[in-house]
Amino acid sequence: MNLNLTGYLSPDFIFPMSASILTQKTTQSRLSSVDWDNLPFGQIKSDHMLVSDFDGKEWSAPTIMPYGPMSMDPAMSALHYGQSIFEGLKAYRGADERIRIFRPEANAARLNASAFRMCMAQFPEELFLEGLYALISLDEKWVSDRPGYSLYIRPFMFATEAYLGIKPSETFRFAIITSPVGAYYQGAIKVKVETEYTRAAKGGTGAAKAAGNYAASLYPAKLGQEKGYRQLIWTDAAEHRYIEESGTMNLFVVMDGVLVTPPLDSGTILPGITRDSILTIARSWGMAIEERKIEVTELRDAIQDQRVTELFGAGTAATIAQIELIHILGEDFPLPPVDDRPFSNKIAVYLDDLKFGRVSDPFGWVKTL
Repeated sequence: MNLNLTGYLSPDFIFPMSASILTQKTTQSRLSSVDWDNLPFGQIKSDHMLVSDFDGKEWSAPTIMPYGPMSMDPAMSALHYGQSIFEGLKAYRGADERIRIFRPEANAARLNASAFRMCMAQFPEELFLEGLYALISLDEKWVSDRPGYSLYIRPFMFATEAYLGIKPSETFRFAIITSPVGAYYQGAIKVKVETEYTRAAKGGTGAAKAAGNYAASLYPAKLGQEKGYRQLIWTDAAEHRYIEESGTMNLFVVMDGVLVTPPLDSGTILPGITRDSILTIARSWGMAIEERKIEVTELRDAIQDQRVTELFGAGTAATIAQIELIHILGEDFPLPPVDDRPFSNKIAVYLDDLKFGRVSDPFGWVKTL
């Protein structure tokens, strides 16, 4: 699955307000009940959600309505055959009180790439963006100005046809919900290279952001967490010989002064938007980059030889997740101190500065409300 993640909107883009978005406002906001000092990731939902339905021919006008349960038929095909996909992005409030969203058009494109792989209807990208901007504008008070806080945005689509035969659904629902969040990880994390279980195989759905990919990862991730490893690093399904990605993020290593990350050509790795952003920025800084296969034993040997100076994950939830220890083939390997990692620390600060509007945006990625 190949995605064009290049932004097509200008750097001075301002959210449009569309008259085509129907709105039903809540009569009682829940904002005053939020405990901002105790905010578990993803558990608190904002006041409103956006919903649009596909009837087999066209999408209904998106409707913003109070957040709440959705009714469903027990025979709905998403429940039985797993036609379900999602995205993740964030809105940020800068010191100037403006709200910014990072690369939403890339999420719209990736949603449709996932939909294509999962035999689902394409959701018009312009409608995705219009609905997103209208929803965030309505719930803008949920975007906190506290340091490190943001509004997590979850667009998703699922099959709704009530039919027990095995075939692609003809009807779908697209929705967006949001959740105020703090930091995803507190400090650096420990990870384990997984060489028994598999996240994705060549020819499968690994490059799509499909719900089933995550369901299959839960049990081995649970086993790893019971041993003290916060995340797994998946390897290829055929031989468990090559590093692929983590459960919530793409993987990067600075080895011999070169930024190395696994390539996307196998079709088993999600084309991360943060991943693409890091590579684009690193190239603009003149950083040496290699998108290539990384053997598990190569990574182990390079760590033992002190040729690895930085190892980190990259994704929407955490942005940059520093890895302090990695378990490889039965052995734990500590990594250099986080404070001694010039590239990943620099790019983490730069990405935050972009998202919060503290620096100019030469890439045209940030959309401002």
